[in-house]
Amino acid sequence: MDGLVRGEDGEVRCAWHGNLPDYMRYHDEEWGKPVADDQRLFEKLCLEGFQSGLSWLTILRKRENFRAAFSGFDYHDLAQKDADQMMGTHLQDAGIVRHRGKIASVYNNARRAVALEAEFGSLASYFWSFEPGPDERPAVADWNSLRAMGNTPTSTRISKELKKRGWSFVGPTTVYAFMQAMGMVNDHVEGCVCRERVEQLREGFRRPAKGERG
Repeated sequence: MDGLVRGEDGEVRCAWHGNLPDYMRYHDEEWGKPVADDQRLFEKLCLEGFQSGLSWLTILRKRENFRAAFSGFDYHDLAQKDADQMMGTHLQDAGIVRHRGKIASVYNNARRAVALEAEFGSLASYFWSFEPGPDERPAVADWNSLRAMGNTPTSTRISKELKKRGWSFVGPTTVYAFMQAMGMVNDHVEGCVCRERVEQLREGFRRPAKGERG
């Protein structure tokens, strides 16, 4: 009930990975660590869109297939391609989630990402400009507080801003999952071995400035 689990290695972690080796590795090595790389940010936002209605574990286990299908999520490359022409190939690819709307969204969002980069210098400078302040974070990062954070004023604001710019599959819950994964918030539960590690990384992370390449 505290959202924590002890692994075979004796370490206490957030319980959501269920001690599954690949999921635990994602929890330990990726989730919550701050990211400023534009391509990784774009990839994660797209994959969170694919995750809608599914489990993240399903997407994680298909991630390499997604990368192969979508040019490694190089949004400059994707922006030059015609989604309709690519659709047949994607819909026959059992290695990804074959959802027509979500597939089309990758190409649409790639074009939007190129425009966003042109305006702000990088995706990183845009997204990190929304980093929530302490007033939006729970006083104690316990399980009950964190699991209530399905979406927040910041994720709602980002979602609205992106939709105005023409992005798709970027609802507030999707955006908040993106924020969690990319380190804009630290949602490792108090007592998790990764919480302090991530907090130290966030403290030492240099937020990208507007106009700075990501």
